[in-house]
Amino acid sequence: MSFLSAIITGMALGSMYGLLALGFHVTYAVSGTVNFSQGSSMTLGAVAGYFFLVVWGWPAAIGIPAVLLVCAVYGVLIERFAVRPFVQRGSDNWLMATVAVGIIVDNVMLFVFGKEPRSFPSMLAAKPIQIVEGAGVYPLQLLIPVVGLLLALALHLISRRTRHGVAMLAVVQNPNAARLMGINVSGAIAASYAVSAMLAGVAALLIAPLFNVSSEMGTLFGIKAFAAAIIGGLASAWGVMLAGLCLGLIEVFATNYLGSVYTQIITFASVIVILVIMPHGLLGRAGVKKV
Repeated sequence: MSFLSAIITGMALGSMYGLLALGFHVTYAVSGTVNFSQGSSMTLGAVAGYFFLVVWGWPAAIGIPAVLLVCAVYGVLIERFAVRPFVQRGSDNWLMATVAVGIIVDNVMLFVFGKEPRSFPSMLAAKPIQIVEGAGVYPLQLLIPVVGLLLALALHLISRRTRHGVAMLAVVQNPNAARLMGINVSGAIAASYAVSAMLAGVAALLIAPLFNVSSEMGTLFGIKAFAAAIIGGLASAWGVMLAGLCLGLIEVFATNYLGSVYTQIITFASVIVILVIMPHGLLGRAGVKKV
C-alpha cells in the first residue's frame, strides 16, 4: 500500500471511529451519560442494512432511512430502560446496564444473522480508482471522511447556533432549571440517544461494503470509538472526530509498515501515551470545581 493510499484508508477507518465517538459525545453533552452499547448499535445497523438492502433488495431511498429508524428506536429503548431508571435513582449502574444490553443485542444478532461474515456489495466499493500511480482507493473511502466531517460540523453548529441545540446542552448543566424553562428534559435525553445510535447506523452503512458484515463487527469498533471519544474530549465534537482520524491513521500505518501482528499493540499504546501527555483530551478542557 502506497503512502497516499495509506492516508486515505486511515482517514476512512478513522472517520468510522469518529462517527461512533460522536455518539458518545452527543449523549454525554446532553445527559452526562454515555451508551456503552454503541458498538452493538453499529452491529444492528449493519445487520439491518444487510437484510433491507441486500437480502430483500429495498431501494436505498427506503432501506437507508429504515436502517436509521431501527437504530434510533434502539437508542431510545436503551435510554428508557437501561439508563433512565438508574439515573433517576442517582445510581451509576447504567454503566453496566448499557454494557449488558450491548452483549444481549450482539448475541441476538449472532442468533439471527449467524456467525459467518457476509459481504455487503456496493457500487462505491466495487472498483478502485487511481489517484496517482500506485495509489488506488475505492470511492467510498473518499466519501467516508467527508461524511464524518460534515456530521461533526452539523453537530457543532446545531449545539452552538440553534435554540434547540443550546436547550439540549442546558439539560446537562442544570436539569431542574431547564425543566422550569419549559424544556422537555426526558425528551431531549431520549433524542440524544436516538441520534447517537443513528450515527452508529451511518457508520455501519458506510463501513459494511469495505468490511464483511458480521455479528461481532461492532465490538472492537465500539472500544476504539470510546478511546477516540476520551482522547478527543467527550465534550468536543471536533475533538472526538479528530481523535478518530488519528487512531485510524495510526492503525493503518502500523499495519502497513510493521504488520498486522503489531496493529492493536501500537494503536492502544498510542492511546495511553496521548492520554498521559494530554489527560483532558486533544480539545478537552479541565473541569472547574467551585469551592
